[in-house]
Amino acid sequence: MNTDHDPRPRRSQAPMMEGRMARWYARQRASAPQLEAVEQLAGRLADGLPAGAQVLEVAPGPGYLAIELARRHFTVTGLDISRTFVELAAVHAKRAGVHVTLVRGDAAALPFDAGSFDLVVCQAAFKNFGRPVAVLEEMRRVLRDGGSAVIEDLNKDATGADIDEEVAAMRLGRINSFLTKVPLKTMLRRRAFSPADFGRLAAESAFPEYEISATGVSLVIRLTKA
Repeated sequence: MNTDHDPRPRRSQAPMMEGRMARWYARQRASAPQLEAVEQLAGRLADGLPAGAQVLEVAPGPGYLAIELARRHFTVTGLDISRTFVELAAVHAKRAGVHVTLVRGDAAALPFDAGSFDLVVCQAAFKNFGRPVAVLEEMRRVLRDGGSAVIEDLNKDATGADIDEEVAAMRLGRINSFLTKVPLKTMLRRRAFSPADFGRLAAESAFPEYEISATGVSLVIRLTKA
């Protein structure tokens, strides 16, 4: 299902992923090791969720994680500002034989009622938001009491060796590895958050409880709505 809320444009920290760029990105994220990692992430996110839980993925891109969560019989909604990603995710979900409600909209102005979701997840996109505290506030608003938001993104404190190891594990081939590594290094330098950076953001938001962990290029944050 595809619903278009066509938000007013807002300043972002990255170019909007549309058209050819979005389709190239979707192909790079579809390598076997990355899809296996997505499946493992879905399993970790599913742990402790009630049967039939309502899950929102903010910026699902091509939809691979949303699909894995839907396969676990959760009710999954994905919201992305990219029209191309919404269309691609809808196609991928249909091919996978699962139902995911896909909405085009702004992460800083979520078009959902308060208390709608048991889990909000955002993978590899938070660094791109121009209003990160506003996004955190919106995630908290749409969560039910006791629900959690889980954000996985790049760790600004990652080393060059960490980046090399991460890209090598993707098994992309020489050219695509180079095309992935260069923007990855740029994003780490210009847009990524360190654990300390994210701690300050969380403290500015209304989330009373949060946990932050960093391993290699990955930063994982879990915020709980008390």
